[in-house]
Amino acid sequence: MPLSDALKIADERSLDLIEVASNVNPPVCKILDFGKYRYQLSKKQTQRKTIEVKEIKIRQQITEHDLELKVKNIRRFLDEGNKAKITMFFRGREIIRPELGMKVFEKIQKLLTGKFTIEQIPKLEGNHITMVIAPK
Repeated sequence: MPLSDALKIADERSLDLIEVASNVNPPVCKILDFGKYRYQLSKKQTQRKTIEVKEIKIRQQITEHDLELKVKNIRRFLDEGNKAKITMFFRGREIIRPELGMKVFEKIQKLLTGKFTIEQIPKLEGNHITMVIAPK
């Protein structure tokens, strides 16, 4: 269709003539409301899934079964595409032996298998140790 005819049709319908593909011969165009099109594009971008950071709290004296349950939840969070933040708080005199807390984090790393990356290695910050794990 000639360009002048396409422009006339778009003008009659109070719409816009938009070039979709300029690389082909002849160029491909659409007649549509450009404002509505831009609105739909922005709506699609906001509907994209955002990555959440799910937090798991553990204790220094956590039992094996409880640790396995926490690891199962961490694995579920990673499979959903979210990050997992593991936090261990120390109360009272527990802060004297932070190496026991690090051993728990080592156990967690051994129990976790699959596609994940450690974004933040376990490190002591005040009275807690924090580690962040993200899916690949």
